[in-house]
Amino acid sequence: MAPSNNRQENVPVLFMIVAMILLATGMIWGLTGGLQYVIPGFLKQYLSFEKVRPLHVSSVVFWIILGAMGAVFTYLQQHTGKKIYSQTFLKIQLVIFIFSITGILISYSLGIFGGREYWEYPPVFALPIAIGWILFLINFIKSVGSLKKQPVYVWMWLTGVLFFLFTFLESYLWIFPYFRNNIVNDMTVQWKSYGSMVGSWNMLIYGSSIFLMDKISNTKSYSHSGIAFILYFTGLFNLMFNWGHHIYTLPTHTYIKHISYAVSMTELFILGRIIYQWKSTLSLAKKNFHLIAYRFLAAADVWIFLTLLLAIFMSIPGINVYTHGTHITVAHTMGATIGINSFLLLAIAFDIFSESCYSFESYKKIVNRGYWITNISLFVFWVSLIGAGIIKARWQLSTSQVPFSDMMLQLRPYLILFVIAGTTMTTGFYFVIFPLLKNQLLCYFGKATKERKQQDIIHLPVSE
Repeated sequence: MAPSNNRQENVPVLFMIVAMILLATGMIWGLTGGLQYVIPGFLKQYLSFEKVRPLHVSSVVFWIILGAMGAVFTYLQQHTGKKIYSQTFLKIQLVIFIFSITGILISYSLGIFGGREYWEYPPVFALPIAIGWILFLINFIKSVGSLKKQPVYVWMWLTGVLFFLFTFLESYLWIFPYFRNNIVNDMTVQWKSYGSMVGSWNMLIYGSSIFLMDKISNTKSYSHSGIAFILYFTGLFNLMFNWGHHIYTLPTHTYIKHISYAVSMTELFILGRIIYQWKSTLSLAKKNFHLIAYRFLAAADVWIFLTLLLAIFMSIPGINVYTHGTHITVAHTMGATIGINSFLLLAIAFDIFSESCYSFESYKKIVNRGYWITNISLFVFWVSLIGAGIIKARWQLSTSQVPFSDMMLQLRPYLILFVIAGTTMTTGFYFVIFPLLKNQLLCYFGKATKERKQQDIIHLPVSE
């Protein structure tokens, strides 16, 4: 699909622009929360930790959701060779999400809450989000048309869209007294719905990544292969039952814990297998046409490996009982959210933006600098959280009555390192995000130079 500067055709790009603005603000909230770990009184009067944490979590979650939407809509157009079924639905969906996200962040800033963990906003905002997602579902189904002989990434996209809507509605069962008044039922349902919900947007991102991999490798052999669909159905099973490892500490049967452990291992195995298969088909020449996108895909590959190692460790029931609720859990979340999801979305963004607008040639140095700063900082950030988690796990395991305050003093060096790494990581992300946003905004509003570098607009034919 040839690049276009027609604004009507580039509505999906606006999803990604808004998404990256949310990423930029989410990093600031995260950094503020990190500083409050080591400077307890930092901005407490205006932005207490109880406000900063949901501001950070919601901004990052919506960065992933809107970024995934933009990727799906863009790549779906390239896959079908046609425009999205309804541009009107597309615009309404974007407006709904901007309205909802703005209202949610303002509510948090004012100290107005009312939901459950991760969706802590007043439940009234759930209605427009659900409506926006229904529009997403209708637009997607109408744009795809027939599902016959579709590649695996189309099935992954459809699965992600359907499961998000189901699990999102499920997460509001707490409004009924039967669940709200029974703490075990309430906690089980929330972990189940949120665990599956994460799997749903992972399906959107991973499916988009496979599409991008097809472009880079110049072949559709994998996305149409039998092994791809076997892994897809395994991933579907994972999406439905992967939540179980979150309830090890609830009063459940032992066999459930063992099943949960087995299931929890499948998701990262699937993604790792996909990337291994893809990498084996690449040549240096093909990589060079999509160099920036490829580098972020390669970084995600490394973080899949690291996150997998940590996931195996912390999902063992006998170990999880001590690591649950420590900074080790946060390290796992950060590795998956930043190292995998965010890097995959940035790879997709560089691919899409280079085709929809102008060259990134003049930004090569700053993007390269940001790439290395972000990856190195993330590793230090990740290690410091694991170190802090081990100290707290040892404290929880210890039979001697060590005061909580003494344990916190032991954590302090790790938390200081965590904040320093978070600061440099934020800086690295800005080095990457700035060229993307500046270039695309100037292009979208018709102010960018029309000079384009040939290597940035080469479109390789994709063979069967």
